[in-house]
Amino acid sequence: MTAEGRNHTEALGGSAGGRGPTRGQEQAPGPAERQGFAAGAPGFPEARGLAAEETEEEYEEEERVHYRPLWVEEPARRRRLPDPVRTAAVRALLIVSVTLIQAMVAFLSTLAGSWLAFPMVLSSVASTVVATWAALDVWVTRQVWNQRNGVVSVPSSTARALRRERRRARRQARTDERAQERIRRQSAASQLSHS
Repeated sequence: MTAEGRNHTEALGGSAGGRGPTRGQEQAPGPAERQGFAAGAPGFPEARGLAAEETEEEYEEEERVHYRPLWVEEPARRRRLPDPVRTAAVRALLIVSVTLIQAMVAFLSTLAGSWLAFPMVLSSVASTVVATWAALDVWVTRQVWNQRNGVVSVPSSTARALRRERRRARRQARTDERAQERIRRQSAASQLSHS
């Protein structure tokens, strides 16, 4: 191969067979290629086809605009039950579930003619009484909580009077705090003027 043909082959970047450089002949990327590689990384604006002069702050701002959260919190349709009422409701639900299971076992034992039928019937009756008490306990607990903490629609309710007293006490505490702050400022100003 002549020197001219060799120069032409090297200019094309291939070997004599016209293929690309082999593993040992790979050339290190130049500064422009390194810059293009860095700019083509996923975290840079150029990877998204933006203008080269766009700053990193603008890119972060755009990312914030297009940010989509994994889930969106929706407000609850109903307010959460107060803790005492929830406790009573869970207890009642468990007792009612056990009562239904006992009634089903008693019924199946009666059909099978098992000796377990009579004790299960007795325990089902007792559990029915306890389940009724538990359901009433939920209602009573809810009424007591509403009377103490909630807002009842009766104008002279205890809850309204308690809230009114609490508001008055908070207002008085804020007024006293402002007065103390004013006194402290005045005393500090007088000390500065005397010194």
